[in-house]
Amino acid sequence: MATFVDRVVLHVSGGTGGHGCVSVHREKFKPLGGPDGGNGGNGGDVILRVDHQTTTLLDYHHAPHRHATNGGPGMGDWRDGKNGETLVLPVPDGTVVKSPDGEVLADLVGEGAEFVAAAGGQGGLGNAALSSPKRKAPGFALLGIPGESRDIVLELKSIADIALVGFPSAGKSSLIAAMSAARPKIADYPFTTLVPNLGVVQAGDTRFTIADVPGLIEGASEGRGLGHDFLRHVERCAALVHVLDCATLEADRNPIADLEVIEAELDKYAVDMSYAGADGEVVPLNQRPRLVVLNKVDMQDGRDMAEFVRPELEQRGYRVFEVSAVTREGLRELGFAMAEIVEAARESVKAAPPKVKPAVLRPRAVNETGFTIRREEKGLQPLFRVRGDKPERWVKQTDFTNDEAVGYLADRLARLGVEEKLFKSGAKPGDTVVIGGEDGVVFDWEPTMVGGAELLASPRGMDARLEEFVRPTRAQKREEYQERKDAKAAARAELEAERKAGIWTESYGEQSGDDDDH
Repeated sequence: MATFVDRVVLHVSGGTGGHGCVSVHREKFKPLGGPDGGNGGNGGDVILRVDHQTTTLLDYHHAPHRHATNGGPGMGDWRDGKNGETLVLPVPDGTVVKSPDGEVLADLVGEGAEFVAAAGGQGGLGNAALSSPKRKAPGFALLGIPGESRDIVLELKSIADIALVGFPSAGKSSLIAAMSAARPKIADYPFTTLVPNLGVVQAGDTRFTIADVPGLIEGASEGRGLGHDFLRHVERCAALVHVLDCATLEADRNPIADLEVIEAELDKYAVDMSYAGADGEVVPLNQRPRLVVLNKVDMQDGRDMAEFVRPELEQRGYRVFEVSAVTREGLRELGFAMAEIVEAARESVKAAPPKVKPAVLRPRAVNETGFTIRREEKGLQPLFRVRGDKPERWVKQTDFTNDEAVGYLADRLARLGVEEKLFKSGAKPGDTVVIGGEDGVVFDWEPTMVGGAELLASPRGMDARLEEFVRPTRAQKREEYQERKDAKAAARAELEAERKAGIWTESYGEQSGDDDDH
């Protein structure tokens, strides 16, 4: 049996961008032809798209982790890496995307409606893109950035014009089967319907959709029965139809009491802002147009009960219809009454202009730097945390095993004004500086580094500013001088001892003369 799932928690992550390439062009008679490393490809996005052929969220219930493909790395000869493929996840029409905190991120209604659930990471630049007239042959490239990763909640709210509400075994599924081509499961025991059923009804020139809400009982709005799980499917409906069982065999139930219980549950249910009308307002369930259906009048007890309660219901202001799903009595009149309400709702949507929020342009302030620095305390020691889109992105792009890449990061941060603001915030050399959140990169701040790495004549992949150079003290110089004097004195003493011992080095001519005498 197929399982219906209308709420899932989905873990999505975009693809990671590819790393840039470090390469130098080489050809015959031209061994150093300049940098030719290509850029890394961008990671793929994760996109939710409405597809009419998808009717449930079951696939995401079984496989809640979805990840887009990564971008390819750059290559030599100016070849860029391949972009990651976009992962399109089909969702049913009427899916609401929320954050784990309940914030509505998107309301996907209509074929083809899309929402980018997780953006892919940006690919890193190769050394060819990083070259400049002053830095002709960079020995580094930028790394790819990881894609966005987050958890989202998908809730399915059925797209229906009319909602049938009522107690279990009131005959809602039988009405849908009699009025449309839908064939839901029908049995003579409570809670037969475990999932919302949809059916399309044609009344004259009007075509509309009806749905039932299974399992509504007293306390449903507080979690009893099945109604609490499926009341969200009523939120998009233009009108409600109360289906009352006039032939129930339970002695403590009657149509009036059933109606009051269901009305009380609808009053308690709070409609969220996941769906609003054209004016941007949400109409509570108890304020929407309602019809009352007295079902099962084909039975003698049912007809007697319907005739008994009908005057009181009409006195309360309800439009009442006596119907039978078995003999189809009263279904035509009920269908046209539903169509009348649906047409009125559709006309009001067309007449009411959509409520569009005016665009607010907020120009960037003159003194806005794009980052913030907050002083914290860690282990009774000062800690300065730098937060901002650019600094955090630049840190992710830096290969900290390459001195030249680290120097390039220092130049970028200096041009952005991070070092100057650290001075104003009271930072001192040796203080801890963190760029990012809890998983940010930690530095021991040394403000003596001078910007302009492209002007330094250092080998590729190295930055002379990062080389450790300790200036010797006067005492160290005196000690080194004394060591050199002692070494010279020892060498002279050794030569003098050899001379006194008669150890001499004879010339080549003297050795030849001695040989002739013999």
